[in-house]
Amino acid sequence: MLMVKTRLGQSAIAGIGLFADQDIPKGTETWRFMRDFDRLLTERDIGSLPEPARSNILDHTYLDAASGLFVLCADNARFMNHADEPNTAGVHEPGAIEGYDIALRDIRAGEEMTCDYRTFDAHVTLKLGWK
Repeated sequence: MLMVKTRLGQSAIAGIGLFADQDIPKGTETWRFMRDFDRLLTERDIGSLPEPARSNILDHTYLDAASGLFVLCADNARFMNHADEPNTAGVHEPGAIEGYDIALRDIRAGEEMTCDYRTFDAHVTLKLGWK
């Protein structure tokens, strides 16, 4: 669940992006996994969906390698794009899906919020087309 004010907008990175709608100081918690808000899905849950729902869900979830569960952010956090040098980063205990993100530096209102998919998504090669 997003913990800061944001909005969606056209991204220079990819399609739709998540943008800060307030100044966010370095170290601010920007997102937190909320079990009663965000969804955990199994591969079977996703596989039972018809197309194009299945592709849409896979595009907007991340796969936790340790649990094998897909995490779907219930709010606009699912539109956060990847950057090699992101302005947010996840803080997670080993083996836990639950976690939170913080601002790595000051983020100005209007700036796109980004994360590094390589640090948390076991499906990163599919999302970014890496071989």
